[in-house]
Amino acid sequence: MTAAGAVPREFEDLLTREGRRILSGAADFCGALADPRRRFLRLEGMVAAGRAEKLRRALETGLLPHLETMAMPIPPETIWEMQHDYEEWLPKTARVRTAYLERKRSAAYRAAAEIGLIDLLTSESLAVFAENIAGRKLDRKNGQQALCYGPGDYAGPHNDHHPENARAASGYLDLHLSLSSKAVDHQYLVYAKGGHFTEMLPVHGLGTLTIYRLPFWHYTTPLLARPEQEAKARRWVLLATYLYAREKKSA
Repeated sequence: MTAAGAVPREFEDLLTREGRRILSGAADFCGALADPRRRFLRLEGMVAAGRAEKLRRALETGLLPHLETMAMPIPPETIWEMQHDYEEWLPKTARVRTAYLERKRSAAYRAAAEIGLIDLLTSESLAVFAENIAGRKLDRKNGQQALCYGPGDYAGPHNDHHPENARAASGYLDLHLSLSSKAVDHQYLVYAKGGHFTEMLPVHGLGTLTIYRLPFWHYTTPLLARPEQEAKARRWVLLATYLYAREKKSA
């Protein structure tokens, strides 16, 4: 199967029977993130494993050569310019390969469009799926990104708050589809509850879905490969970002 043939144009075509129940609005998870006490939801078994593996291989073939490295190390001045004890202040740090799929003139965008990834991430069925989890209407004009974590890659503590963006300042929704190779041993999402980083869940599955009601504090641990399989250990994350739909003004 070609890379293009492995990427469905509609998210619905990746789903299992249970995943389609969410799409129809019939599953127990529908509206889960409408609860203000809940920030995060991880779902397994919603995406068919065989289809997820074909999609992962298509990304390896069609998109991997076009990724750019995003490396934001810890600035040394966070130690050597401190003037008082216990006043540490850590900016966002990360190391991961990525493609911002809204840059239409980039080689990554052209490659993603050619294999059908842009259609998948902007599909109506993906928006409806996210909307049914969110429990509220979403703007169909979403953002798209692809991430690829290799051994040791991570994302440090951050909250994804965008106070300078009027539409996003009061919150928005992210949906992540994880596609890990068998060479990955583990990678975890750690997030805050009650002001402490006490919650941790694995996110390195093949077809794992994670849906975030942002902003909140979280980080992604370094990816660990299985012994002697570092060269093949990669976790892809396909990301769709949705703003909440504008509320209609009453007459």
